[in-house]
Amino acid sequence: MRFISPALCLAIFSLAWATPSLAADPVRGQKIFKKCASCHTVKKDGKRKTGPNLWNIIGRDVAANEAFAKKYSKAMKAYGGVWSADRLDVFLKKPKKEIRKTKMGFAGLKKDKDRTDLLAFLATFSDASSSQANAVTPAEDPGPEYGFMFVAKGVEETFIACTPCHSERIVVQQGLKKADWEELFVWMIEEQDMEAMEEPDYTLVLNYLTEHYGIDRPNFPGKKK
Repeated sequence: MRFISPALCLAIFSLAWATPSLAADPVRGQKIFKKCASCHTVKKDGKRKTGPNLWNIIGRDVAANEAFAKKYSKAMKAYGGVWSADRLDVFLKKPKKEIRKTKMGFAGLKKDKDRTDLLAFLATFSDASSSQANAVTPAEDPGPEYGFMFVAKGVEETFIACTPCHSERIVVQQGLKKADWEELFVWMIEEQDMEAMEEPDYTLVLNYLTEHYGIDRPNFPGKKK
């Protein structure tokens, strides 16, 4: 992790201006980032995961990461503008309240201190701070991106669609026919307030679940093949 440049310091610490006890702690923010690390990387040349790379996120245009361009939701693109520290603070508190149809399933960070520290950590991963001396190395990426889910076409879309409400452990324990998966989607939209999936994601998710978690569940964890 790097020392924060003066401009980024001002943006981050302004979040805690009214509450002195919220002095930003980027080292603590690194620990909080573990909640984000399964879907995001902060490495400058890091490969995108299920979410975009967060290098240079503070001060970057919304939905502007080129490697993730085709994956941003319409809602995120419509949100527009720039990711200022203040704006990120509001979004991270409750993402789906700020951007109702965001694909990001993270529930949010309710505590002001957690968000302040996380933003302080993210601020150290930018071109503005890259020339500064290193203080702490970033945490390693935590294993497979999709947990127990079988890696194949449609896994990313399925992970994004299902894990906001369910552990991937529950997803892979299912074994349904295609028609039953379709019926389950309808029930979840009508009775559980799930957002309807748009194409091509809907077809990708349906085909993925039918093929890999159908009646015979060929990729059920631990099943002998």
